[in-house]
Amino acid sequence: MNILVTGGAGYIGSHTVLQLLQSNYKIVVLDNLVNSSESSIRRVEEISGRRIEFFKGDIRDYNFLDGVFSSHKFDSVLHFAGLKAVGEAINEPIKYYENNVLGSIQLFKVMQKYNTKSIIFSSSATVYGNSNNSPLKEDMPTGIPTNPYGRSKLVIENILADLYVSDPQWCITSLRYFNPVGAHKSGLIGEDPRGLPNNLLPYISQTAVGIHEKMFVFGNDYDTPDGTGIRDYIHVMDLASGHIRALEKYISKRGVHTINLGTGIGYSVLEVIHAFETVSAKTIPYDIIDRRPGDVGVCYADPSKANSELDWVANRGLIEMCKDTWRWQSQKLLL
Repeated sequence: MNILVTGGAGYIGSHTVLQLLQSNYKIVVLDNLVNSSESSIRRVEEISGRRIEFFKGDIRDYNFLDGVFSSHKFDSVLHFAGLKAVGEAINEPIKYYENNVLGSIQLFKVMQKYNTKSIIFSSSATVYGNSNNSPLKEDMPTGIPTNPYGRSKLVIENILADLYVSDPQWCITSLRYFNPVGAHKSGLIGEDPRGLPNNLLPYISQTAVGIHEKMFVFGNDYDTPDGTGIRDYIHVMDLASGHIRALEKYISKRGVHTINLGTGIGYSVLEVIHAFETVSAKTIPYDIIDRRPGDVGVCYADPSKANSELDWVANRGLIEMCKDTWRWQSQKLLL
């Protein structure tokens, strides 16, 4: 089975590529390397012992995509490519709609041309907006995402749903992630954000190694046990395995399928900081500042649909997430 992975050099993409290889799929990776590095592909090759066919290019470039599809026959596409920094999205919304939405449209056009009508889309729990109470379930209405990143994901989900209405041959799966964290146990691949991290674990780990003097916690007056926001953190290797299970289940199952990938367990910001301090033996300095606009106090998944339909469970807990993040951050200084 031949799979195209867009954005396969990125954080989630590279970990999924590794599991695809270990599951004996044939894969082709394309990535523009704007927020990633080709070195992650080389490290996946090192871990897996297999060579990866890689194309550097942008999904907004129709001719580039056409060239890739004209030389390969793909059974399905795993679509990770896109920008994901919430703060940047708020400051540069057009950039996000152009990359995420326009890029996806170009991809879907080429898929139609070459009759590749099976896709697993990297979506986000942000599509639920702030109007639903946790645990979040797939049958809840999508809300109004609080930033252009989340809105771009919802727009793409809607485009895919419209594609199916226009042509019921499509097999479409949107995987709504919660908060991916952690790294491969080898310490060779992990999350490597450029600039100030948007996500909590990289922010903590970079503070632990002295990249940042201290970190900021946004609000301690939420209606939670310690006043800080609670989120559903999922280990990236569990997330990657969810893609393999979704591919096995839905690659040729016509329709539009939506699945949450989360643990169903929420941890507060301070719980995560203290867990990281335990595994790293480092003190993480932080200051409490005002809430960020649009943040909610509690957000976590109901993963029961993934549990039952995909026979998938997130197995790794918070301590393992922190250990693997710390191993990656520590070894990254030597890579």
